[in-house]
Amino acid sequence: MRILLVEDESDLGLAIKKTLTQNNYIVDWVLDGKEASNYLDDHFIHYDLAIIDWLLPTLSGIEIIKFLRKKNNPLPVLMLTAKDSMIDKVTGLDAGADDYLIKPFDMIELLARIRALSRRLPLFQPSQLQVNNLILDSQDYTLKIQEKTGELIVISLTNKEFNLLECFMKHPQQIITRDQLLYQLWEVGAETISNVVAAQIRLLRKKLGQYGYDNLIETVYGLGYRLGIK
Repeated sequence: MRILLVEDESDLGLAIKKTLTQNNYIVDWVLDGKEASNYLDDHFIHYDLAIIDWLLPTLSGIEIIKFLRKKNNPLPVLMLTAKDSMIDKVTGLDAGADDYLIKPFDMIELLARIRALSRRLPLFQPSQLQVNNLILDSQDYTLKIQEKTGELIVISLTNKEFNLLECFMKHPQQIITRDQLLYQLWEVGAETISNVVAAQIRLLRKKLGQYGYDNLIETVYGLGYRLGIK
């Protein structure tokens, strides 16, 4: 799950990003409203949730949310603010925010709000993603493979392996390029080595190969990669 965090308080932004990253979220953190709108306009990046502060340089959180809703973008938005009056809450919600969290707050509550949004909004992913006999389960970070014999193979995955397979299983018939995988699986601006995608796929193939599924991710030479389903 990829989150855009828009927070100009450096200490708070760093703390939120650290907490979310430790809970297996991919987080892009920006410090002003204009940069946030540029990220939201980037067609290479898909976000599942935005966490937006109200008071920001260049564009306010309210302006960003109105920008989203004017474009009919249904992205779920959790607004952060020190503004705690009833009229402020109403203003934020009426602008298009889906939830409203008042500063200061505990990180435990922030995580609970994110989970609550994921249960309530249809935009979020179900706990299982299935393609043919492959079942990707976000509850326990496993890939379950139903064999023709009826046997169920359960493969434990790391966070990055899970995200990689999720990307392929969401687009089972499509060739996905290296750059598309890089944008979806790593934070914008993250320092990565040039062959990080190929290296991660190689590690995943090695793990799947232990169960006889090393060809599950196909290389389409000169183009990218594709889920090898039968």
